[in-house]
Amino acid sequence: MLKQDYKTTHLKLGQEKLNRRLPGRFHMAVATSVIGFIILMFSLFSGEQSQAVATAQPETVTISTQLSQSKLSQQKTSLNELSKETLPIIELSKRHRLELEFDQTELPEMVVEPQLNSTTVRIKSGDSLARIFQQNSIPAKELHRLMKLGKSVATLKKLIPGQTLKITKDINNILSELRYPIDELTTLIVTLRDDANKSDNKLSGYSNKTYHSRLFTQQVDIEQSMIKGQIESSLYLDGKKAGLSDSLIMQLAHIFGWDIDFALDLRKGDRFNVLYEKRYVDGEFIGNGAILAAEFINRGEAFKAILYTDAKDNSNYYTPDGLSMRKAFLRNPVNFRYIVSSFKKRRFHPILKRYKAHEGVDYSARKGTPVYAAGDGKVIKSAYNKYNGNYVFIQHGEKYVTKYLHFSKRKVKKGQRVKQGQVIGLVGATGLAEAPHLHYAFLVNGVYRNPRTIKLPQAKPIPKKEKSNFKKQSQPLIARLNMEERFYLASIGSKSPSSSASP
Repeated sequence: MLKQDYKTTHLKLGQEKLNRRLPGRFHMAVATSVIGFIILMFSLFSGEQSQAVATAQPETVTISTQLSQSKLSQQKTSLNELSKETLPIIELSKRHRLELEFDQTELPEMVVEPQLNSTTVRIKSGDSLARIFQQNSIPAKELHRLMKLGKSVATLKKLIPGQTLKITKDINNILSELRYPIDELTTLIVTLRDDANKSDNKLSGYSNKTYHSRLFTQQVDIEQSMIKGQIESSLYLDGKKAGLSDSLIMQLAHIFGWDIDFALDLRKGDRFNVLYEKRYVDGEFIGNGAILAAEFINRGEAFKAILYTDAKDNSNYYTPDGLSMRKAFLRNPVNFRYIVSSFKKRRFHPILKRYKAHEGVDYSARKGTPVYAAGDGKVIKSAYNKYNGNYVFIQHGEKYVTKYLHFSKRKVKKGQRVKQGQVIGLVGATGLAEAPHLHYAFLVNGVYRNPRTIKLPQAKPIPKKEKSNFKKQSQPLIARLNMEERFYLASIGSKSPSSSASP
């Protein structure tokens, strides 16, 4: 066969072979397109299911998405083996897969708690909250925000040396909590938290957080306790010997101070019974409370006092009959060491060197000792002259006037209203005075009277509407005092020698 004939024959055979293959490829392309369309529909259906699951159950969105991605990865591998005619379908599948990966708007935000650290600061003399914040790198604007709380945090303006201040802040030095013990039972707590009045509470910052304050008071358990003692030398020494604390001794002196002069009236053999509170927190003793009832036998005369709190939460001491232990005037308006000169009609004046009436009582005390207003009233004079030195006169209603001379410094002004026990001046030696002392005078209707012996007017008794409640509260306390007195008398009787029977 000729070479040319061979070539022609070969071309014819190739053409026939190609013609036989074309229908197969056409059918393959059609089949691939159909498969691609089915895969596309399946992918869309899977995406809708994943989105539905993400909406209904946010916690399983990540799992569903990962499953869809795994299926699409398998589909991608299969599609790469298909002919190039199916590339548009593959690209469409890729776009759908990318949309499925990033469409996670329904996922919940992750809450990240800020890291906190706490520091306890012991307050020193001269410390202020601003200075403590600066030392702990807390921004000044946080102090400004905190102090906007006003009266509820006013106590932070004057920090007490020796107290502690607990500060909690985050890693950005933003104050999270502050704790300041106002006293042994009450703590001021300031916390930074979300403001309920603002709806947009993002966790990305503190723009929607504000400071809030509250007082936390510990629960106190009260136990009643009785102490009894006898005077041998002084109220303080014998009170301490019996087991009274300094605060209880001061309370006892204040309760009976209108009736008994503890500097001059005490006698050996005088006795006292004190029923008081012991306070506990979580089973731990934290100190003594108020005296609930007390009895003092002075020179054979018994004085009883009962603590009563009325409906207005005012507490005072009363006799068992409901009369106030408090008098309208203090017997002694200063804590003195001794009496320099008593009330006399004729006394030799140490400076003027002549006899004249001494119409008051001179109390010796250290310079600077506080002097108290003997009763409620109005200051009618507050001045200085060469005789009285610094002096203050107080009018008590229409009937009474009290005078205080020789102050080193006056603490009140003319026209000022004062309360009983309020500091009106300091002991000094101004005017005609040889040494620091207080000259105290008491006038009734313009006549000088001896302030140490005059019968002082009573304060207001128990109101009639309170008497029934007073009796209910006072009866068990009075019974306890009476029982202690019976025990004492019984013990005295048992110690007395018994008379022997005559034969």
